Amino acid sequence: MSRAATSVASNIAEGQSRGSAKDFIRFLYISNGSVAEIQTQLILCVEYGYLMQEDIDVAMDLAIQIAKMLNSLIKTIKIRNGMK
Repeated sequence: MSRAATSVASNIAEGQSRGSAKDFIRFLYISNGSVAEIQTQLILCVEYGYLMQEDIDVAMDLAIQIAKMLNSLIKTIKIRNGMK
């Protein structure tokens, strides 16, 4: 989970530094995939009995919020750059 969480921030930074909207969006999608990976790992923690559902609820809510922010950023960049 630590690697996936680090990947979210790292891919945002790398994509932004690339200098093109297309590259930035590509890396934002990769970040979104890392968020999905975190969500899956949280679910598996409950399935394997490592944690209770109540233990992951806050983290899952934060992951959902981050995914929404990434999707909004992708949409905004596409609109500003006339992309579909």
